[in-house]
Amino acid sequence: MKVLAIGAHPDDIEIFMLGLLLSCKARNDDVFIAIATDGSAGNVLDYPDLKKVRKLETIDALKSIGKPHFFDFPDGNLFFVQEAAKLIKKFVISIQPDLIVTHSPEDYHPDHRALSDFVKMAAGFTCPILYADNLMGVNFMPEYYVDITPYFEIKSEAILKHKSQDPKNFLKATKLLNRFRSAQCNTPAGQYAEAYRQEKTFPFSDVRSLLPSSPGINPFYRSSLRSMI
Repeated sequence: MKVLAIGAHPDDIEIFMLGLLLSCKARNDDVFIAIATDGSAGNVLDYPDLKKVRKLETIDALKSIGKPHFFDFPDGNLFFVQEAAKLIKKFVISIQPDLIVTHSPEDYHPDHRALSDFVKMAAGFTCPILYADNLMGVNFMPEYYVDITPYFEIKSEAILKHKSQDPKNFLKATKLLNRFRSAQCNTPAGQYAEAYRQEKTFPFSDVRSLLPSSPGINPFYRSSLRSMI
């Protein structure tokens, strides 16, 4: 199976989707990754030549998956890039994926929302789209949970590769969110999950069979609350 993940910025795939992609890679799927913007607006620590720095950080962070494709659209203004939809469509056609993973249309960042719309138009009726969780889960209703516990350490290390972004707070937020999503499935402490929902369009009514394993069904008992935290 071919899985294509498209993130808006350098570090977005690591924060929102990497656990799923590592799980897909482990079951021998072909995983392709692309970054829409150049990350130049994220000058958190005042790095010179930030576009180059962020590209190198991303290549290093995602080396366990493969080499990413960089569109290099301007950071912060993706909606206004006239050729973006056309180039993303061309890239999707070149990959011919069985599943696309990207940001949700109600995400907090305008670049994330713009990319979500571009990807939806690019996919058309050719393959299903899976939307990744929003930052801290705000305004996101999960439909699928993917157990990423075996890959959470690799995901954490990948986030920390983005030194130009002072990533410790991003890692804290990601750990909290992935633990919360796993706890929603009544798993014990120390387990993590990423949450997703589907863009339901004909003929893609249900993509669960395409996804890696969920945290499973864990019946609730009063004593289980103590083990979840």
